[in-house]
Amino acid sequence: MSDESVWSRDEVESPCVRVCVVHPEARICTGCLRSIDEITRWSRLSTDERRAIMAALPDRADLLKKRRGGRAARLARG
Repeated sequence: MSDESVWSRDEVESPCVRVCVVHPEARICTGCLRSIDEITRWSRLSTDERRAIMAALPDRADLLKKRRGGRAARLARG
């Protein structure tokens, strides 16, 4: 067994991009688009569970593009 085989793993890599900010309304990380629960459980998830999450991530980007109303919405609430 070579030294390289020790470090190569057959698993889905994390989508983390080290921009860890949770969107206050969408409740997903703005960097990787995972929920807090998904991030917390990632190391314990099966390969199939990770692949399912990875497949769902592109559709979540739209959740972060919704405008929250800006100044006009804040004034209307207050």
